Parts: sequence; structure tokens; C-alpha cells
Amino acid sequence: MQRDALRAAGVRRIYQEKGSGVGPRPELHRALDSLQPGDVLVVWKLDRLARSLKQLWDVIDRVKLRKAGFRSLTEPIDTSSPLGEFVLAVLGALAQFERSLIRERAIAGQVAAWRRGVRWGGQPRVLTDEDARELVKLRETGLFTVRMLSEIFACSESTVWRTVWLATKPSAGKLRKRGAPVLSLYL
Repeated sequence: MQRDALRAAGVRRIYQEKGSGVGPRPELHRALDSLQPGDVLVVWKLDRLARSLKQLWDVIDRVKLRKAGFRSLTEPIDTSSPLGEFVLAVLGALAQFERSLIRERAIAGQVAAWRRGVRWGGQPRVLTDEDARELVKLRETGLFTVRMLSEIFACSESTVWRTVWLATKPSAGKLRKRGAPVLSLYL
């Protein structure tokens, strides 16, 4: 059906991928490389050309660099005319707007999750806030070495040093890692 539609549209040379649209697409690259100024790349439908908007824009950019046009038989897109350029620009703007909305919603969801206490990224915390307060108190007594505290709390010596440092340096709050105990809980 697609080949018939392309022939009926006057397409002289047809490039056809044999495999899936996922992964390398050698025939598409051959078609793009063979474009000459004034040629028009014709597709039956946009989804035959690209699997995402980014891919579509990349292909359209390559077509424009070759000073060629683009036409879809099933969508009203023909970049060889001013109206086709306009339609493509409007569709691109709508798609960009949609991507922005999706990104905005994703960020809002992450912020809401963070406020509910959901943590992600990095390694899980080794010490609870209560353990961190206890560790700092024990260290301040001077009776326990860093090695002893790391064995008592089943953590590394660097965790002990970091916990003590965060508790004793008020300016360290800016440097503390996500998920580390909050300084005000120690003091």
C-alpha cells in the first residue's frame, strides 16, 4: 500500500528498510545522503520516517542542509511550499510545548515526592538522625576513636568523620549531600 501510494505520487526512487525502525537505519541514511538541491524526500506517513519528534527534526534539518524539501502523503506537510513550512513549524511548536509540560509535571512530581520524604539517587543513608546524634555525643566525650565509632555504628571511618564535621561546622550545611542528616538535628 505504501509503495503504491509513493509511486502514485511520482516518487522515482524508493528506499525501504528491511528491519525494525529501532536501531540503525541504513536506508534512511542512504536516502538522505542521495538528496540533491531541489529534490523532495517523500514519505507515506511521518511515523515511517522517525520514531520521535527529535528524530524527525534531525531528519528535517539534514534535508534542509541539502537544500531539499520534505513531503508527507498522509499529513498536510510539504516543506517545498510556504504552507508546509508553516504546518511543520506549528506542529513542532506544539510538540515542544507538550515536552515542556511533561517536563514541568515530572519536576513537580519529584518535588512533591521529596516533600513526602521519598528519596532517590545515591547510596542509602547509613546512619539515622538518631544514630548521628549519638555518634557525635560519643565522639565529643573523647573516649571513642573514629575506628571504634565506625565499628559500633557499622559504618566507614569516613562516614564518622563526615558526620562529626557536619555537626560541628555550621557552614557545612551548604555542602552536605542529599539525604545526609540535617545539622539542626545534631545541635
